[in-house]
Amino acid sequence: MKTIINFLRDEEGLTTVEYAIAGGLVGAAVIAAFQALGITVGGVITTIDAALP
Repeated sequence: MKTIINFLRDEEGLTTVEYAIAGGLVGAAVIAAFQALGITVGGVITTIDAALP
């Protein structure tokens, strides 16, 4: 029983997991931003292309 209690109280390694989760969230946000930006830039390029003779 002591082994289980000690295991549950042990916080070693939690920081690594927290950084991994935070990194994943930041990565997902960056990907979403680039996708949205790509759509906008694509629209601008299409408009410029249509305006050229």
